Amino acid sequence: MHPYTAAVVGHLEDTRAKLRGVVDAVPAQLRGRRPADDRWSVNDVLEHLSLVESLFTKRISDAIATAREAGLGPELAAERVPLAENIGVVVEDRVTRRTAPEPARPTGALDSAAAWQAVEQSRRRLVDTLLANDGLALSEVFTTHPAFGAMTIYQTIEFIAHHEARHRAQIVEVAGQLAQA
Repeated sequence: MHPYTAAVVGHLEDTRAKLRGVVDAVPAQLRGRRPADDRWSVNDVLEHLSLVESLFTKRISDAIATAREAGLGPELAAERVPLAENIGVVVEDRVTRRTAPEPARPTGALDSAAAWQAVEQSRRRLVDTLLANDGLALSEVFTTHPAFGAMTIYQTIEFIAHHEARHRAQIVEVAGQLAQA
């Protein structure tokens, strides 16, 4: 595996292990409970993560396919340019509430097992997409985020990990609110 691919896959694995830990800390029977009408349950958060990751995987896949058609060669960049630190900080910020776009809003229909399965399936598709293109010049392939602009594929993967960290903190908040109820 190319070192740049290994680095971002490692970041994804680290954030997923941490997510698993906070989810497991919430009793399964409480994961579907919303702490307030305008708040998401743990299952809702997991469904949202799976939806967002699926959307990003499609963007990544499409960008790579276009680059391959244009003759994308092997990764030759001397170093991988990481996602700007300030973007990670903004993404993980829990003080500022955000409204998810319609395609990323949870339905609320998933139980605990189905919610975890959805988030694991979306991650598998993302990693499979990345590994299928391992060694290609992904530092030359870009996706565009509506708020943060152009990001390389590697930076996009890091963004996804920061997004998951944001919602991991949300699950901790939900767990605390449920414990007080």
